[in-house]
Amino acid sequence: MTESRIIQQPVIERITELNGADLEDLCEASNQAILDGNGFGWLTPPERSVQEAFWNGVVTIPVREVYAARLEGGIVGSGQLVKPFSNNEAGAHIAQISTFFIAPYARGHGLGIGLLSVIEQSAARQGFRILEVDVRETQSAAISLIENNGFEKWAVKNDYAWNGQKFVDGFYYKKNLQENLS
Repeated sequence: MTESRIIQQPVIERITELNGADLEDLCEASNQAILDGNGFGWLTPPERSVQEAFWNGVVTIPVREVYAARLEGGIVGSGQLVKPFSNNEAGAHIAQISTFFIAPYARGHGLGIGLLSVIEQSAARQGFRILEVDVRETQSAAISLIENNGFEKWAVKNDYAWNGQKFVDGFYYKKNLQENLS
C-alpha cells in the first residue's frame, strides 16, 4: 500500500495573534534567519522569552501589519508593513517594510516574492504612495529581490550596522506605488 501525502501550498497571511505552535515556528524561523545574518538587529538569537515577547508585542501595535509566510502549514518567515503614526501628516504617504525574512531552510519556494507582493498590495490599497525598505549591504538575496521588484536605491548609509566583526553599509530603497495603479 502506498501512502500519499498532501502537499500544502505556500501561504502568505496576515497574523493578528499568535497561538503556541505559530509562536514556536516564528521563533525558530527567526533564530535561523538571525544565524544566517538576517537578524533585524540581533547578531545572535536572543533567549526564547525575549523573542516571544517581541513577536507577541509586534502583533498588537496598531501601525504594524504582520504577515507570515507558511510552508507545509508552519510559519517560516515574516514581514511587516509599518504605517506612519497619525500625527505624521507630512509623511502620511510613506509606509515601510520591516523585519522581512524567510528562514534559510524555506527559501526557494517563492515565499519572499509572495510576502513582498502581499505587503506591497496592502500598502497600495491603503493609499500609500511610497513604500520604503532598508537592508544591509551583505543581504544579497534581499537586495536582489527588492531590486528585481521595482524598488530603486536612493541612499547608502555608511556604518549602518555592526555585524559582529565590522561595520557594514546600509542601502535604502523606495518604490512609487502610484505608478502601477491604473
